[in-house]
Amino acid sequence: MSLELHRGDITKLAVDAIVNAANSSLLGGGGVDGAIHRAAGPELLAECRRIGGCPTGEARITRGYRLPAKYVIHAVGPVWRGGANGEPELLASCYRNSLALAVEHDVRTIAFPAISCGIYGYPVDQAARIAVAETRRFLEEQPSTIERVLFVCFGEDVARAYEAALDAA
Repeated sequence: MSLELHRGDITKLAVDAIVNAANSSLLGGGGVDGAIHRAAGPELLAECRRIGGCPTGEARITRGYRLPAKYVIHAVGPVWRGGANGEPELLASCYRNSLALAVEHDVRTIAFPAISCGIYGYPVDQAARIAVAETRRFLEEQPSTIERVLFVCFGEDVARAYEAALDAA
């Protein structure tokens, strides 16, 4: 199993599953969420409407439609409110729940964006440490088909934070 940093556009990756940093409606939005919905096409929105939303800290899975990825796992991260309102546990839960769905669907390769680090305001360095630690812990404790995890970073500041978290792990 390998944990890797990847700089670039998550919608272009030919992996089994990409994770969407979704909002609780699952109906698209800005940032990576909007980019994934645009790239996947209107069928993704239609499937998300049928799902009917997702609580913070949980995840739901859909087909990838026009994306190179077979699946999209929609994880709803917490909005940063200073860190004393359960944000770390909710963010960790996003990673655990996304990975559990990946295992259920025999995913071998999965790509994560920096969940909650955009408009939700989560400090990138803290989010990166949680992402790497939870992913590593899950893969060490759970039998799975997952062989490769990519942490996809769009900006250089996010890439530096993930690089530091991977080096420290």
